[in-house]
Amino acid sequence: MTATLNGSVEVPTGLWIGGQWRDGSDGTTLPVDDPATGEHLADVASATTEDAVAAVDAAHAAFGPWAARPPRERAEVLRRAWELMQERFDDIATVIAMEGGKGWDDAAGEVRYASEFFRWFAEEAVRANGQYGLSPGGDKRIISLLQPIGVAVLVTPWNFPAAMATRKIAPALAAGCSVVLKPASNTPLTALLLAQLLADAGVPDGVVNVVPSTSSGSTVGAMLEDPRVRALSFTGSTEVGRVLLRGAAEQVLKCSMELGGNAPFLVFDDADVDAVVEEAMIAKMRNGGESCIAANRFHVQRGIAEEFTRKLSERMAALRIGSGLQPDTDVGPLIDAGACADVDAMVQEAVAAGARVVTGGRPGDGGPSYYEPTVLTDVAPGNPILDKEVFGPVAPVSVFDTDDEGIAAANATIFGLAAYVFAGDRGRAMRAAERVDAGMIGVNRGLISDPAAPFGGVKQSGLGREGGHEGIGEFMEMKYIAVDW
Repeated sequence: MTATLNGSVEVPTGLWIGGQWRDGSDGTTLPVDDPATGEHLADVASATTEDAVAAVDAAHAAFGPWAARPPRERAEVLRRAWELMQERFDDIATVIAMEGGKGWDDAAGEVRYASEFFRWFAEEAVRANGQYGLSPGGDKRIISLLQPIGVAVLVTPWNFPAAMATRKIAPALAAGCSVVLKPASNTPLTALLLAQLLADAGVPDGVVNVVPSTSSGSTVGAMLEDPRVRALSFTGSTEVGRVLLRGAAEQVLKCSMELGGNAPFLVFDDADVDAVVEEAMIAKMRNGGESCIAANRFHVQRGIAEEFTRKLSERMAALRIGSGLQPDTDVGPLIDAGACADVDAMVQEAVAAGARVVTGGRPGDGGPSYYEPTVLTDVAPGNPILDKEVFGPVAPVSVFDTDDEGIAAANATIFGLAAYVFAGDRGRAMRAAERVDAGMIGVNRGLISDPAAPFGGVKQSGLGREGGHEGIGEFMEMKYIAVDW
């Protein structure tokens, strides 16, 4: 049950349940294609609701023994998983590039980032400490213990198939939980490759289970209805997040949700324009704009707006489009032709509302999933593109006059995942950062993700945090013990 990618990379194609590769119970499969070329890569087993329940069976059986393992032993397994990701770096990056359409630099960057969650939570596994103290009244000792919550269901998106999986699996395993991962249908091969890697690292059978499925709603729904499941961690759209929250409410599951974004990129007029453009390219074009923390709308103070737009357009126009396995590629395709059509529809709607195309503004050559890196100007407040998450290489530039006006524009959204603030006066930037409604803010930098930092949003961008010291807590419960001796 394997497929060979790029002539040499062997990738599992079955369901991973209880330490065994197996077909789906009804024999159906889901196709995986390369969005850059349209090439058919593999057919992967598709889980049914029965398979999902079987994965919960396996995770439930494995939970007790894994939770009882000393934290140091769990940490060593995670450390070994990090080491194996370094050894298999090129193979994992190749799979990401082929099934997700990423440029090679983006794919390699994801492997580096994804692997660090194993190393970080290997260190956190031995530091999940409770508290001990004498009560204020002196009548008892107060002891609080942190204990693993139990079986966790993890649902991940296609845009970072390795990082979104490791960012959830690593803290869950560090805490002592067992998991069932339901990866995105577009990019299941990376998740299955990680399942094999974790088994090779010493993760016991049943602790990690992976169930790709063409019937995501029913398979995840069946798991959320199972009383043995105690936690849900989801990364994806706010719309799907709302549905999952309703489903999780029936069993009162602990939920961690990293949902949609609409990240403002706020530039004040004392900023160094050349430096800002460099950071803008990072914030906007990581993964070709298909990132929930990508800069989504550029609010630039009037005094430098023209210069910023011109220089950003020059950089965007110079980007080379192509397959991720081509060494000179700067921007790969979007995940599929439908995504490309959606992005183009947003651009045309913005133009109809008064925006002007400076560069790009149409599907690219080479295939139905490519879209040209695009800069829009004259994007007035109220233009519909400012209210939407543009999952693609499109940068709409809107102008503001006063600092208060810029901050108000940045906050004019139901989302609050990430934001970026740029100013020459760092105090000015920090004052603005304190007023911008977002869970994560980059001040004078376009790259903010770090396994050691708490990742998550406010408003309708999510619940809870991943990474940092906080990430392991999403998979633990606190128990209070009162004792008098």
